[in-house]
Amino acid sequence: MEGRIIKGIGGFYYVKTPDGVCECKARGAFRNEGVTPLVGDFAEVEKDPDRPFTGQIVKIKERKNELLRPKAANADAVFLLFSSASPKPSFEVLNRYLAVSEERGIPVSLVVTKTDLASEESISEILSAFSGAPYPMHFCSSFKGEGIPELKEALAGKLTVFAGPSGVGKSSLINALLEKKVMEVGALSKKIERGKNTTRHAELFPLGEDSFLLDTPGFTSVDYDFLVRENLALDFPEFIPFLTKCRFSSCTHRTEEGCEVRKAAENGAVSLIRYRSYVEMLNHLYTLRRY
Repeated sequence: MEGRIIKGIGGFYYVKTPDGVCECKARGAFRNEGVTPLVGDFAEVEKDPDRPFTGQIVKIKERKNELLRPKAANADAVFLLFSSASPKPSFEVLNRYLAVSEERGIPVSLVVTKTDLASEESISEILSAFSGAPYPMHFCSSFKGEGIPELKEALAGKLTVFAGPSGVGKSSLINALLEKKVMEVGALSKKIERGKNTTRHAELFPLGEDSFLLDTPGFTSVDYDFLVRENLALDFPEFIPFLTKCRFSSCTHRTEEGCEVRKAAENGAVSLIRYRSYVEMLNHLYTLRRY
């Protein structure tokens, strides 16, 4: 029988099959083969004839993609959540996540939460920070229900990863989308404006026909050391139209004369915040030793 892994915890995997959710262990040979079942995997299950809704995963179907943070497979899209206020968005961290997602080849949308707390100035800053970037943007308030129907429509028919820093209201938004309380909502520290991470593991939540939400633990940093510095500009897709117009083909788009990418940032054709994130990331990558 075939199903989809919707949760993995403590060495057990919960597989949604046509007969219901089956609690499974992975066959021992997986460890020797270096295979770890992931949430989102399509798997073949052998059910235990003596124990209903228990069994063993005997095969993992071929994956179309794999995420390292969170550990999950076969995502159709990533929705990157950040709050319009409390906590204030860290554009540097968000841009690092976007660059890593571009490298993985997974479509990304931006979800701005807590709009009921936002000032016109903060919304304007967010729009400016991502001006020119090709990411659909949704504005939502879980408290007032604003933007929820439109967001639910955008999620239809896909396995969507919900990712974002701690404290941005991810759990509240999932509860609003599912129209029931399935997630514990954490409090925000007034001292450091950081949320309590209420998600301990990746888990799929059904959201209508063939639609799933993958909740993931919040993060405060993003590892991008594996990115290739020579290709980093390609992970900022709004830069691409300007790359071939630079005076020098070896342009790193930092201090070189005749750099059209830097000029585009200075005249507002691309976001200056995004450009500065690119430079900061590139400078870091140049400090790493490559063997």
